[in-house]
Amino acid sequence: MIPELGKFAGPVLASYGVSLALLALLIVASVRRSRRVKRELEQVEDRKDV
Repeated sequence: MIPELGKFAGPVLASYGVSLALLALLIVASVRRSRRVKRELEQVEDRKDV
């Protein structure tokens, strides 16, 4: 299933690794921002009710 990459195996696998790491970082950053914005919105809504 894995194609024979020959002398390019190192760079190709490294680029896959970097791409996956960047995707994971983007997902983590998005989830953290979503939680922060949700918390801030709840605080604003709580102040509005008072």
